[in-house]
Amino acid sequence: GLLYGMVGTLNMADIGDKLSQVEHTGMVNVLAMMFLISFGIKAAAFPLFFWLPASYHTPLVGVSALFAGLLTKVGVYALYRVFTLIFIGDTGYTHTILLWVAVLTMLTGVLGAAAQFEFRRILSFHIVSQIGYMLLGLALFTPLAIIGGVFYIMHHIIVKTNLFLISGVVYRLLGSYDLKKLGGVYKQRPWLAILFLIPALSLAGIPPLSGFFAKFLVIRAGLEVDAWIATGTALLVGLLTLYSMIKIWAEVFWKKLPEGIDDSRLISNRTDSQLLVMLIPVVGLTLCTLYIGLNGEPIYQLASDAADQLLNPAAYIEAVLGENL
Repeated sequence: GLLYGMVGTLNMADIGDKLSQVEHTGMVNVLAMMFLISFGIKAAAFPLFFWLPASYHTPLVGVSALFAGLLTKVGVYALYRVFTLIFIGDTGYTHTILLWVAVLTMLTGVLGAAAQFEFRRILSFHIVSQIGYMLLGLALFTPLAIIGGVFYIMHHIIVKTNLFLISGVVYRLLGSYDLKKLGGVYKQRPWLAILFLIPALSLAGIPPLSGFFAKFLVIRAGLEVDAWIATGTALLVGLLTLYSMIKIWAEVFWKKLPEGIDDSRLISNRTDSQLLVMLIPVVGLTLCTLYIGLNGEPIYQLASDAADQLLNPAAYIEAVLGENL
């Protein structure tokens, strides 16, 4: 409503054209921060992420996987749209705040994950930390950084959805998400351990998986503009992400199953048709992760095209407004 009162339109292309002519830049910055807060809540950015790790581990795992893969990225998408099309008149102010939000989002998310011992809560906190990488690409606001951020979004949707689905398969086998009550999966179901390891290492940014190239693009963009603190934080968060993934591997897949835990479903050799159905999307998403890692050029080209349009919105504005421009 405030934005409409200032420019008299809610058409985004029209707003992008008219807002650059507004004299009261202070009010524009106030509106930018209001949008940052509202979309930051949706994206689970610092310090507005509190709702996500408190909720994403509670619904059915299929719902959690869908939420983890898509919903926070809606907030990130909205931030990318408004901070490349509408609020670009004072990037020294708005994008500096975005930069610190990105850094703190990465740190708080990964530290929260390191303190957890519940499978889905760890993954939920890592959603927060990975959102920080996406926001870092937007905050740096260079062509390579935007490419990296868009690439990261596509990579993360696949990997995070897959990890939540795998946690559901483990729950079906052992009846718990508590790492202390899990174990022995590698010995009995080595194929499931491999299916976990691929997206887990991708999330941590291990080459040649998709997460490595996503992190590489964002970090290289940060080095090019001398954003040393942000870049150093991104590298540190990558290491701490690897620590969390190793913790899950050690507790769920590598160690022996604790005594007193019902392991009949885990060690059973009978065919579980429902389990096989659950594995179909897991295998498909794992293959997608491998494909992006080994043949990332098509995804990179898509991200490059998107970045070019985001950083040069004149063509979008002209396409929408046409003769009314």
